[in-house]
Amino acid sequence: MFVNLSTLLFPLCFVASFPLILSQKHEYDSTIKTMEEFSGYPFQEHGFKDSSSALSVDIQSLQRQIDELASFSDTPAPSVTRVLYSEKDVLARRYIKNLMGLAGLSVKEDAVGNIFGRWEGSEPEIAAVSTGSHIDAIPYSGKYDGVVGVLGAIEAINALKRLGFKPKRSLEVIMFTSEEPTRFGISCLGSRLLAGSKELAERLETTVDNQDISFSDAARFSGYAHEDVSTVFLNEGHYHAFIELHIEQGPILEEEGISIGVVTAIASPASIKVDFEGNGGHAGAVLMPMRNDAGLAAAELSLAVEKHVLESGSIDTVGTVGILELHPGAINSIPSKSHLEIDTRDIDEKRRNKVIEKIHQSALNISRNRGVKLSEFKIINQDPPALSEDLIIKATESACKELTLSHKKMISRAYHDSLFMARISPMGMIFIPCYKGYSHKPEEFAAPVDVANGVRVLALTLAKLSLT
Repeated sequence: MFVNLSTLLFPLCFVASFPLILSQKHEYDSTIKTMEEFSGYPFQEHGFKDSSSALSVDIQSLQRQIDELASFSDTPAPSVTRVLYSEKDVLARRYIKNLMGLAGLSVKEDAVGNIFGRWEGSEPEIAAVSTGSHIDAIPYSGKYDGVVGVLGAIEAINALKRLGFKPKRSLEVIMFTSEEPTRFGISCLGSRLLAGSKELAERLETTVDNQDISFSDAARFSGYAHEDVSTVFLNEGHYHAFIELHIEQGPILEEEGISIGVVTAIASPASIKVDFEGNGGHAGAVLMPMRNDAGLAAAELSLAVEKHVLESGSIDTVGTVGILELHPGAINSIPSKSHLEIDTRDIDEKRRNKVIEKIHQSALNISRNRGVKLSEFKIINQDPPALSEDLIIKATESACKELTLSHKKMISRAYHDSLFMARISPMGMIFIPCYKGYSHKPEEFAAPVDVANGVRVLALTLAKLSLT
């Protein structure tokens, strides 16, 4: 159950629809004394005439920061490419740490480069409330994915500080290392480790990128990996709550004209690598009945992925063949090898796993029917779904109502660090609309008013959670 801050924190005047009218002759009675003791603030008699503007976001400054961060890119604007532990990534990290410092946050980093900015509460010994996202960007992507959740979190802290808010629980902004799998093929690397993945910690000892640079060497280049990776692990319950602000990366909010999405669940993703080996040969000399074409095997499996996903009967089941490589890759040569990487997701883990089983059976049948070898069928990761905590859903919905912003409950079909933070603490997410649902492309865009609304909801939600 949440206490309405508008009835307790008069100087904040969070409620947009109920202007606070205070008498100049209001006596300092026991009610006010109780309110002061609960909230941590002195009572102010004047209040705000326009309570809807009390929780203000400096959107011009925030938009400038989004644009400046986008300039740390290995590809020209409007695209953004910022890969883990690259020179641009290091510069972007310095930029974030500087903004945290300017916001008065105490800054620290762990062994893999997760960055934490902490605003200490009046009871620092109890579990903190955390928020954040990532700033790494896949090649030729946009400037809002993840970034809104980091820069927006810092601005949410600034907004609360401008009001004079004093949290009971500490508030912590996290910039997660490598949410994208671009360099080492591992998504949500930083948050997976925070969630205590021993398997990943061991795997990183032998992990290399496509230039044969080890994870350890790349991390040391950026000033990390001076400690054992296991020092990153956090215990369950380390945080009282975690909430992530993010663009929707889908079209629903924009199409329906809704300001805020309150995320109730994150779909469970799984990744599969498949390799076929056949017989190559000259494209003109080997007749069709004599072929064992690894390329056609890959094509047939790609169509089988679509078929099995559609057979699930649920719109929440999705499957994608994101990588398909042929060897030797010449127009006049029959492919002797093929490599596929398949992404499957669902909010129902059993239903997703059933699709994976069907894909595997199809791969075996295709191998036998086409006379090619299924040399590998490997499930790289098979993560469970994550459900948002009622505590955070209710706090977010309450914030939307108090700010008179339209909202709807929805699921996230995209991967987020929140998926793994749910293993440490109660989790929730806030979505804002983005242009045509575009993401992971230069056209990615979120209107300033939508960004500001998201930051206001985040700030108010953090304030509520910090007092629970």
